[in-house]
Amino acid sequence: MILKQYIAGPIEANNYLLVDEETKDGVLIDCSEMKQEILDDVKTLGANVKYILLTHGHFDHVLGVNEMKKALGAKVYINKGDVFMLDNIKQIMAMFGMTQDVEVPEYDELIEDGQELPFGNTKIKTIYTPGHSEGGVCYLIDDKLFSGDTLFRESVGRTDLYGGNFKTLLNSIKGTLFNLDDDIKVYPGHGPSSTIGHEKNYNQFM
Repeated sequence: MILKQYIAGPIEANNYLLVDEETKDGVLIDCSEMKQEILDDVKTLGANVKYILLTHGHFDHVLGVNEMKKALGAKVYINKGDVFMLDNIKQIMAMFGMTQDVEVPEYDELIEDGQELPFGNTKIKTIYTPGHSEGGVCYLIDDKLFSGDTLFRESVGRTDLYGGNFKTLLNSIKGTLFNLDDDIKVYPGHGPSSTIGHEKNYNQFM
């Protein structure tokens, strides 16, 4: 499995491209901007990107959705709890002082807790983890967890934005993510990677 990380968008979010080396199936996790580097890597790797999977609907993770969807021919997935943020992206960005004109990000499918998507010779498992937002999800691919803004290295996502709830977030982490194996690698929406075991021992919020 090939894994590439890109820092993209106005708040330096992590976007991840995974490509199955045998089948050339590809998936892009979060889509913060139209990033030519991603398209170049897709071409170089000969990948067929089937999915753009959104961990949640905050604008810094979705601004590239429409252009990248068109360029890649991929289907966009998001949990229903965060569709509101896509539909109201202009108003939400204005609250942060960002007044540039943006299109409403378009999605193709709603994704649910426990839903699995075929990917190469494995599957992508969806794990519902609300708290940072109402529709926050993580994606587990083999031993890799893409945690969006739910879980960071030694920190957690903020809960003072629309749909956030600190108690719910901690329950998503302690009651769900911490049931995963300690050696699962955690790839968050911002900052450096970690492991489930490291977060159990060193996360200041636990």
